Amino acid sequence: MSYYEMLGLKKEPFATGPDPAFFYRSSSHNAALQRLEIMLRLKRGLGLILGDVGIGKTTMSRALVQAFANDHDYIFHIILDPSYKSEFQFLSSLVKMFGIKPNSRSTLDYREEIERYLFKKGVDENKTVVLLIDEGQKLSASFLEILRIFLNYETNEYKLLQLIIVSQMELLPRIKKIKNFYDRIGLKYIINPLDEKETKEMIFFRLKTAGAEDPKKLFTDGAVNFIFGCSQGYPRKTSMLCHDALEFLVMNGKAIADESVVREVAARTVI
Repeated sequence: MSYYEMLGLKKEPFATGPDPAFFYRSSSHNAALQRLEIMLRLKRGLGLILGDVGIGKTTMSRALVQAFANDHDYIFHIILDPSYKSEFQFLSSLVKMFGIKPNSRSTLDYREEIERYLFKKGVDENKTVVLLIDEGQKLSASFLEILRIFLNYETNEYKLLQLIIVSQMELLPRIKKIKNFYDRIGLKYIINPLDEKETKEMIFFRLKTAGAEDPKKLFTDGAVNFIFGCSQGYPRKTSMLCHDALEFLVMNGKAIADESVVREVAARTVI
């Protein structure tokens, strides 16, 4: 029996994976999602979502993809890590991802094949192609230039490629120096940490989603307040502390995590 079942839960409430079912929509995350959806509906081209490590960018991205799951006019492609060794490898990966069967193998041929693909999907089939790139801070200047060229493909009314780059803050000063790329950004949004009220709501939301009948029976207000003080509203840090606190309850035969439990867990946890 897993620890969460011993606490009356049906699932792991504080896993660190990007499961959209456990995605808590803080005011900042919700604003980012709404603005991204508007950008995609209007086919504005380039959206940039920024935030610190552990702020919930990847989970928010999965929630966005899920929101369009039943809309077959949108074709989503996701790059989880753009750490390619060369322009050729980057383009080759895109060609494979788009399902293109190229007649030859060169960077120029790949670019032309991708251009034809975007026009076929966007004009002939009236589809919206979305390329979502996570860990955008890893994009090199040459890869950004390739993406800039793709953003030039358009009709008189809209861009043929909708590009969403999700990144840590370090990308921003870099792309500000690339004016012809920075000027193409149709949406730029920075995700902020949760406040104390939202942190409490996130903890209880995840517990309820995992099957808890009354989350207050697992964490006291004092415990939640202390968790916020430690995590400063960063979802990943919050989840790690909550997971360790629940694990502590099981290992020590306790029923509820109060402030003393969380203090003890936090003292030996590196977050």
